[in-house]
Amino acid sequence: MSAPIRLGHIDLSFHAASAAVVQAILEDRGHQVVVSSAPHEAMFQHFGAHEVDMLVSAWLPASHEAYLAPHLERTIKLGVLYQPFCLWGVPDYVPLERVGSVSDLLKPEVLARMERRIQGINPGAGISRFSQAIVREYGLDAAGYHFEPGSEADCFDGFERAVAERRWRVLPLWQPQYLHHRYRIRPLDEPRGLLGGVDQATLIMRKELEPVLAPELVAMLAGLQLGNAAVTELDYRIRVEGIAPLAAARAWLAKRAACP
Repeated sequence: MSAPIRLGHIDLSFHAASAAVVQAILEDRGHQVVVSSAPHEAMFQHFGAHEVDMLVSAWLPASHEAYLAPHLERTIKLGVLYQPFCLWGVPDYVPLERVGSVSDLLKPEVLARMERRIQGINPGAGISRFSQAIVREYGLDAAGYHFEPGSEADCFDGFERAVAERRWRVLPLWQPQYLHHRYRIRPLDEPRGLLGGVDQATLIMRKELEPVLAPELVAMLAGLQLGNAAVTELDYRIRVEGIAPLAAARAWLAKRAACP
């Protein structure tokens, strides 16, 4: 039996969701899989240090290209799983005519209601880098806004508490993500393009792994397309319903196979 395939993903639940789909496919074709996770930049360092064979996934080009760049020579880009993008959003009860764009956050009537802390996740995430640039480039810092990195619980649970209390709050987020399955979050216009646009969530592997995989399996992985809606749903099943990532992935694959 060949050595286990070391499958890595960034340690956020929606990355675990898409990684679990890849894990299920590999296991169904007879491969043993060992899964690991780490923060954004650290996971790419593991990939470059030969500690991970396959990574689900690299958001290219905006979010993760700088992390992948040192390792491109030994990397195969298999295919695009979904098309993520970053956003600054507000709950839909915040009136569109009051807050439709990032620059609207400086309106006096908005300053009277909006929380100044922009609570994010860990500092290595693309959305965290982008958010820091937005606060600076739009002059929001002069009005007291500040970006604060933190945990998933700080960001996501804090948003849910704010919604329960009908508070005005900006959420630095992305698609796909489980909060979109439960709430209507309206993206703010950000005309300067500091949020990086639409990325390609690309399944990557080290070149050394290719001879281990059957050509038809490589082709299957290269053609695997989950889509934003499916990853959002899987993330919700994992984070809110408490289903294990692999169980959620297998249920999704079974449902897809049953569709004509």
